[in-house]
Amino acid sequence: MEKIVEQGLLYDFYGQLLTSHQQKIYEQAVYDNLSFNEIAENEGISRQAVHDLVRRTTSLMQKYETRLGMIRRFRNLREAADLLAEAADQADTREELAVRVRGIAERIRKDLD
Repeated sequence: MEKIVEQGLLYDFYGQLLTSHQQKIYEQAVYDNLSFNEIAENEGISRQAVHDLVRRTTSLMQKYETRLGMIRRFRNLREAADLLAEAADQADTREELAVRVRGIAERIRKDLD
């Protein structure tokens, strides 16, 4: 299940950088959950070609993530948002809240640099 979620995230962030053919095959494999045999039959290509395309496409999107880090940044920002909500719920004083918010803001700034 975790692999499917990771593939979905990669595609959400980097799918638009793929060719339309790569997008079509990848969507059928990951989102439509079709077997490589079913995709091969639908597209008039070999099962091996589908397998290779999905593997290469996944690898390409992983390289994009390594270079660009968009998913990592997204996760870090989501975690920071959770910390902000937690700080708002748990701070006893306005000063305590201000200190916590400043710390989280600094963490966000570092991640965006």
